[in-house]
Amino acid sequence: MALRHQEVVETRIDVADLEIGMHVIRLDRPWEDTDFLLQGFVIQNKSELQALQAQCQFVFIEGRVEAAAPAAQSEQPARKRFSLFGKRKKYPAQQPPPAASSRSKLPRKRVNYINKVSMSEEMGPAVMRFEEARDTAKSLMAGLRLGRTLDLNNARKVVNSCVDSVLRNENALLLLTKIKNQDEYTAEHCINVSILSAAFGKHLGLLEGEIRNLALCGLLHDVGKTRIPDRVLNKPGALTPDEFSIMREHTNHGRTILMGTSNALATAVDVAFSHHERMDGSGYPRGLQSHQIPLFAKMVGLVDTYDAITSNRIYDKGRASMQALEIIHTHRGTQFDEELAEAFIQMIGVYPPGSIVEMHNGEVGIVVETRPGQKLKPKVLLVREADKTLLEPYRLIDLMTSPDDHAGNTYRIKKEVPDGSFDIVLQDFVDQGLITSKPSQPAP
Repeated sequence: MALRHQEVVETRIDVADLEIGMHVIRLDRPWEDTDFLLQGFVIQNKSELQALQAQCQFVFIEGRVEAAAPAAQSEQPARKRFSLFGKRKKYPAQQPPPAASSRSKLPRKRVNYINKVSMSEEMGPAVMRFEEARDTAKSLMAGLRLGRTLDLNNARKVVNSCVDSVLRNENALLLLTKIKNQDEYTAEHCINVSILSAAFGKHLGLLEGEIRNLALCGLLHDVGKTRIPDRVLNKPGALTPDEFSIMREHTNHGRTILMGTSNALATAVDVAFSHHERMDGSGYPRGLQSHQIPLFAKMVGLVDTYDAITSNRIYDKGRASMQALEIIHTHRGTQFDEELAEAFIQMIGVYPPGSIVEMHNGEVGIVVETRPGQKLKPKVLLVREADKTLLEPYRLIDLMTSPDDHAGNTYRIKKEVPDGSFDIVLQDFVDQGLITSKPSQPAP
């Protein structure tokens, strides 16, 4: 058998030579000059291939190249395989990935929402709502662990206050969901899923009452984890098969807890029970197929995955929003409902509020606000010079207006960097009230 070796490459390639499965990392033009939402993606289908060929002349691809060793190259031409994720599910050549069964129609858009206040006006109230919601989530989870009855009225109250904020301007609370505290993961995760679900419902144009119910489902989706032993729930390492079986039981526990709560929403029961079901039947606890999974369970399951990937946990460091979206994009149609996944990616955008971003000129800032349809051109609070020293005073730029830097070049975002990079901690800026529309002074 011929030996094989692997190497990681970055290769320029004419668009005519592109193939499905290749990982495109750079274009021959700025990403914002094209229709592509993701800055770097694996070509999934013919329509994406054609879009690249229509808008570019050449691109750069990256991936692991498996080439036959020199002795075997004369037998068969080397075949290149490009993959972004080492553990992507493989399908036999005669059996394409499931698609039609996992693609459902989005709910009809009933309302076109517009933000009623500016992000800076909503930031103060949002901080109070978020802290209140986090404290309530901690209290609810602690009470359930002690065997108390779920205080559903209190849960509804705190969810409704967060939904009110999302309906006024979702940017403020979305920014706060980017603040990740490992020590408070469970409570923050429940609140984040609730807020992200509400914003998702707003993006889809659901009725206000539906958004409130969806957000409540998000808050309560993991209540079953209160019956999982701490040694499993907070284990600082990989779970054994037996421990994973115990962890999976949280969906059954959640269903039992909510069914035993008076006036509990039937949809909340469905979501707690089914948010780990997957479109191709590989989920749990029942292995449901796409058409058997309730809509809200599909939505919360998607949001749950996104927040989990981007959160710091005992056994894993949170990844950038872009990485989470790439994973969702790659597994749309198999793990996640295809249309819901695409809509969620559009809502979050490449640089969601709270992202720490480095500009092409080296300056660094915080994304403070985005707009529907213009996700690549947010408002950015610049806080570091190109050499990463403190920028005095901080400066707010709106990429929609194509502002120029000191060298006369138009500001463009190069990449997102983790919270804490260059001594920029999002929590500090929120605590000091510096996430506003008119920042003038740096933090002391």
